[in-house]
Amino acid sequence: MMTKIKDDRAAMARTLPLNQILAGDCIEVMNALPEASVDLIFADPPYNLQLKGELHRPDNSRVDAVDDEWDRFSGFAAYDSFTRDWLAAARRLLKPNGAIWVIGSYHNIFRVGAELQNQGYWIMNDVIWRKANPMPNFRGKRLTNAHETLIWASKSEASKYTFNYEALKSLNEGVQMRSDWVLPICNGGERLKDAQGDKAHPTQKPESLLHRVLVGTTNPGDVVLDPFFGTGTTGAVAKMLGRDFIGIEREEAYREVAARRLSRVRRFDADSIATTRAKRAEPRIPFGQVVERGMLRPGEELFSIGNRHKAKVRADGSLIGNDVKGSIHQVGAALEGAPSCNGWTYWHFRREGKMIPIDILRQQIRAEMAGEVSRPN
Repeated sequence: MMTKIKDDRAAMARTLPLNQILAGDCIEVMNALPEASVDLIFADPPYNLQLKGELHRPDNSRVDAVDDEWDRFSGFAAYDSFTRDWLAAARRLLKPNGAIWVIGSYHNIFRVGAELQNQGYWIMNDVIWRKANPMPNFRGKRLTNAHETLIWASKSEASKYTFNYEALKSLNEGVQMRSDWVLPICNGGERLKDAQGDKAHPTQKPESLLHRVLVGTTNPGDVVLDPFFGTGTTGAVAKMLGRDFIGIEREEAYREVAARRLSRVRRFDADSIATTRAKRAEPRIPFGQVVERGMLRPGEELFSIGNRHKAKVRADGSLIGNDVKGSIHQVGAALEGAPSCNGWTYWHFRREGKMIPIDILRQQIRAEMAGEVSRPN
């Protein structure tokens, strides 16, 4: 099965413009790419800010706001039509188990969210990116706009999308990742500048944001498409993390900045991009396999931590201890008077005077199944 998946990926890679920046209108370019060829889409579409004139600070200096031509639409109807077309093109490109992330502000994210549902996408989460250092509200007539919203959706309700729960938990110091992310805006050395020393792009996203998205919802070797590539944050992080990318950008100035940026990015080695796997993704190993393969013998004694309890291994992979019979989990729970017990970490066997958790034997079998190690005859 794994060989077939690798062959399919290799064939698809030969037909896709991987790790390239494609020039042109995102809808036209997406419609020209092969159907069901992309694992994840990260989209940062125009905000449709509808700015009425310039914005100034209290000292009368001009704020470098988003007033570019690409963010101008004649009205909500025109913006909705554009949103409908690019989301349809994006959905065609996603593999059956693919997913999309869309980021926006209060100006556009609700309209985008409604259209996602209209087209059959299945929303899993909305994420609040709370900016640690937001731009203040200079006019003092509204709340400081200190966040943006990301919508994470699978191609359909039936999609078996990628979610690296344990990897995100590891990023968050062992605590389950929440849907509110506190990250700084892009500034300092990360903020790209043009030849005049001005911002190369007014809405450049921080790499930390894309790092979290890609670690959490893609795997090494996946294809990530960004239809609004800008200065290439998605591509830069994808390259670092061992993912392939396709960028689409109509503005030549942004393409040039992105190309220079990507030429300086180094792909991390395989060990560095590996992430913590979810336990439920690992193959289930019955304790009976440990016994029938002779890694533990019937009659051999197992010990709890601290030697408070012990039990004997039976030929059918069950245990018996203090007249309690059952699985490694059931016997451990009964001896502890607990509602449940993880027998793999509770029970230990003795070798050369050392106490070793039986989970070591399970991991050895898993490694053999993955072809990582071979047991001696």
